Amino acid sequence: MSPASSNVARRRRRLAIEIKDLLRELSNELSLLNHQVGTHLELKDVDLDCLELISRYGPMSPSTVARRAGLHPATMTGVLDRLQRGGWITRERDPEATDRRAVTVRALRDRNAEVFHLYSGMNSTMDDVLADYSEGDLELVVDFLRRTTTAGQSATATLAEAEA
Repeated sequence: MSPASSNVARRRRRLAIEIKDLLRELSNELSLLNHQVGTHLELKDVDLDCLELISRYGPMSPSTVARRAGLHPATMTGVLDRLQRGGWITRERDPEATDRRAVTVRALRDRNAEVFHLYSGMNSTMDDVLADYSEGDLELVVDFLRRTTTAGQSATATLAEAEA
C-alpha cells in the first residue's frame, strides 16, 4: 500500500470512529432531552417512548405497542394505564376484531401542543443547523440517518432474538 493510500485509509478509519462516537453522544443527549421532556410532562421515560410510538404509528393494539417498544405485555398494561390516566391516550374496542375484547390504543391529539412546546427549542435549533446545508447535503444526511436507523433496528432485532 502506498503512503498516500495508507493515509487515506487511516483518515477514513478516524472519521468512522468519530461518527460512531458522535452517534453515541447524540443518543445520550437525546435521551437526556427526552427525560427532561418526560419530567415536565410527569411521564416516565418508557411512557414517553410508548406515547411517541402510539402518536407516530397508531392507532394500534397494546401488543403491537409492546412489541415495538420491546416491553413485556404486563409492563405495557401499566404504561397504558398511566398514559390513559394522564389523558394522553384512549383505549377503544376494536369493532373489526373477531375477539370482542380486542382493544385499540389511540393518542389524544389535544395534548400534542404540550409535547411540541417542550421540543420547540431543539426543533428551532435543528432548523438553524439544517439551513447551513445544501439540498444535496440534506439528501446525504437523510440517506445516512435512514440507513443508520435500519442498522439500529436490525441490531435490536438480533439481540431480541438471541434473548428469546
